[in-house]
Amino acid sequence: MNQEEIMYIQRSIDQQLLEWKQSSVHKPLLLRGARQVGKSSAIRHLGETFRHYIEVNFEKRPELKELFEKTSDVHQLAARLGMLYNVPIEAGKTLVFLDEIQACPEAIKSLWFFKEDFPELHVVAAGSLLEFALKELTSYGVGRIRSLFMYPLSFDEFLQAQGKASWIEEKRKADHNHPLFEALHQELVQQYRTFLMVGGMPASVVAWLETQDYSQCQAELDDIQLSYYDDFAKYGKRIDVTLLRNTLQSVVKQTGGKFTYSKVEGGYRSEDIKKALAMLSDAGIIKRVSHTAANGLPLGAETNDKFRKYIYLDSGLLLRILDLDFGGSNELTSLIITGAAEDLVNKGGLAELVLGWELVKYGSSRIRHDLFYWENVGEGTTSEVDYIVAHQMKVLPIECKAGTSGKMKSLRLFMRNKHISHAIRCSLENFSQLVFQDEKESGESKYIRICPLYAVSSIANL
Repeated sequence: MNQEEIMYIQRSIDQQLLEWKQSSVHKPLLLRGARQVGKSSAIRHLGETFRHYIEVNFEKRPELKELFEKTSDVHQLAARLGMLYNVPIEAGKTLVFLDEIQACPEAIKSLWFFKEDFPELHVVAAGSLLEFALKELTSYGVGRIRSLFMYPLSFDEFLQAQGKASWIEEKRKADHNHPLFEALHQELVQQYRTFLMVGGMPASVVAWLETQDYSQCQAELDDIQLSYYDDFAKYGKRIDVTLLRNTLQSVVKQTGGKFTYSKVEGGYRSEDIKKALAMLSDAGIIKRVSHTAANGLPLGAETNDKFRKYIYLDSGLLLRILDLDFGGSNELTSLIITGAAEDLVNKGGLAELVLGWELVKYGSSRIRHDLFYWENVGEGTTSEVDYIVAHQMKVLPIECKAGTSGKMKSLRLFMRNKHISHAIRCSLENFSQLVFQDEKESGESKYIRICPLYAVSSIANL
């Protein structure tokens, strides 16, 4: 299935793109994210709201680079593009889309001039390996260009694609005082299991919508994964492609645990592995989860670089790597489809991976979100809290676990050590709340709210 030909799935970023279009003062826009998360499709969808639309793809038409290399006069550039594509250039009525812009650094630089000299024209750009190109440019117009970050579909978008908007609304209204009725809760749990298998890559989701056949989804995911491996050769001449592949595979195998350099096959130096991890992060296909002492805000002020986790972009893609490269997805697949809720959440790190990305996806798309976790370093214990977030100007711990209150020792210890009264446990249980008195803190009441993994979008309201 060709990515350009698949049906369009409504995305949450559509509204922000429309707001950008309608703003009286709009900067040139960069839509940033990993390959095949839906950037080009979202822009084409936006283009349907304009009278005129021009799409320039620098990988498909490299000869067009010359236009941008020979002049910085954006009025002349726009006029020539309009002539080539036989499309009128009308401010407010024409959208110019510069795709795969990383292949033409001069086009990236031109965005600055569009803001300065032709601000009334709507210009948007995207690229699969854009971050590498931006790093090589000393200045590409910071402050004069608006960036939006895009990711695979969230669980809410997955439900929306299936016409289940009423389910989304119902779970957003739910809380510990008003849990969902049991039948809907069970339906959402089943949908979440499906989401883990299908993942959020648009091509895989479309395959699921059209066929309800996991094997069709897997075929799409295999194609995407192969495109990521093929991209490795484009990352630069100073990096070993085998090192990149081995590092990515190690990230997958170490999902849910602290990343250990020595587990990367090939006997590479730690510094080389760090470089590979940075490149994979820049490509958007992995995300770092940094250790924080979490004594206060900002969380990034107390990080420990010796302790880091990494999560792969998508659960569906992760399962395909495990299956194709290690033959190791059978157990996880069985847990997803038929396993008990406790086993599904507590084994394999898959639910923890999805939780991390869900926290990112429901945040503002205008910034690149960092993820943090906490570990009780140096006390000879194994206490760990999966995610630490800033919520309402306070530190909020979030644990991804299924089980009874007696199994939350790490969460309770964190709350005591940091003098925090509220925490969240994400599981496949319905909305509820646990209240206990910490005798070591003069009997102070502590509150742990249970948020279903399918309702991470509700955390801001809890």
